[in-house]
Amino acid sequence: MARNIGSRYTTHQILGRGSAGTVWLGEGPEGPVAVKLLREDLASDQELVGRFVRERTALLGLDHPRVVKVRDLVVDGNDLALVMDLVRGTDLRTRLDRERRLAPEAAVAIIKDVAEGLAAAHAAGVVHRDVKPENILLDMEGPLGPGGAHPALLTDFGVAKLIDTPGRTKATRIIGTPDYLAPEIVEGLPPRAAVDIYALATVLYELLAGFTPFGGGHPGAVLRRHVTETVVPLPGIPEELWQLLVQCLAKAPASRLRASELAARLADVLPLLKGIPPLDVDEPGAEPAPAPEPYEDPAYATSAGAPADTGRRRAAVPLVPGASADSHRDTHTSMRVPGPDELSGGPHGTARAPRPAGARRPGSARNKAGAVRKRRIALGIAAAVAAAALGTGGYLALAGDDGTPPPDSRPSSQPAPQP
Repeated sequence: MARNIGSRYTTHQILGRGSAGTVWLGEGPEGPVAVKLLREDLASDQELVGRFVRERTALLGLDHPRVVKVRDLVVDGNDLALVMDLVRGTDLRTRLDRERRLAPEAAVAIIKDVAEGLAAAHAAGVVHRDVKPENILLDMEGPLGPGGAHPALLTDFGVAKLIDTPGRTKATRIIGTPDYLAPEIVEGLPPRAAVDIYALATVLYELLAGFTPFGGGHPGAVLRRHVTETVVPLPGIPEELWQLLVQCLAKAPASRLRASELAARLADVLPLLKGIPPLDVDEPGAEPAPAPEPYEDPAYATSAGAPADTGRRRAAVPLVPGASADSHRDTHTSMRVPGPDELSGGPHGTARAPRPAGARRPGSARNKAGAVRKRRIALGIAAAVAAAALGTGGYLALAGDDGTPPPDSRPSSQPAPQP
């Protein structure tokens, strides 16, 4: 059903839903557009509407080939919408879900594109605050780059800042997606441009390894790892690329590269990656995954008449026609800030090292069962030794200082209870 958004745009078809609102395929004076219609409760928040209007100039002025351009911001009655360019392709999360990990050359080419877009945004004073695969779109109609990578564009600029208003979030809560949050956000510091660099480096690690460096388990544990743990090395990539990752995942924001520097360094590394296959490591705590399927864009499969089978999908808001229309991974997640005791994590921490594909992880059920059997054998031996000791001198050992047995002791002729 068609729906008018303001006086200039008409929506026709839902492309996706996220925690902040719904993305529609629309039509405007200059052709097809993607319209992100924010939730009704957000649209009714006058403070948010005021911030929406104040951000209009900055967002409309952000114009770069690696950024999904915001064409208009519409405030009309109960409607609050961002009108953006329509990217015909898919998002990076969809590709990761199908391939699990990418060859280093393709992964670095995609991240270089996004770094270039971030450099333009940061120069304009705009911080994204929610960089992750769901918000990176792949233009299937653009020319292929190194490693066969499609051009990458960053979308959803301004949404995290709009949602994170003082009236909607408490001082004890933070906005973002746990796997990609910089340590300074977890510790309650204001988000600067360096948080986007940390998040983008986390995405690069995920593209190479198939999992994020500090993800897994309860969100609180993930937040603590960001603050306390050191990133685990990835085997099989050049040292130059690894040192680049380490620098951009530094706990101290000042130690990270700027977006323009990151883009230039990634361009220098690209020639070293030609021909390197995807890494062969398994996520800690995960069973070996089946071989990935050949990549095929679900949007294009649908447009050709074939059903789109995206499998397990975690993407939030795909701005593409024919993409899956729902998701269980929120674009913005409100989380409690862990206290100092929770962030300390103890002397040993919780970081987990990647292991070769198919190798048994230390905490697997089989290993745990073997440990239980060993403990039972040890307890049995200890019990036998204790029984022999009690049979010969246990009575004297249990006696008091005056030689009289304690009230709850038993003569040595009585067997000791078995554990």
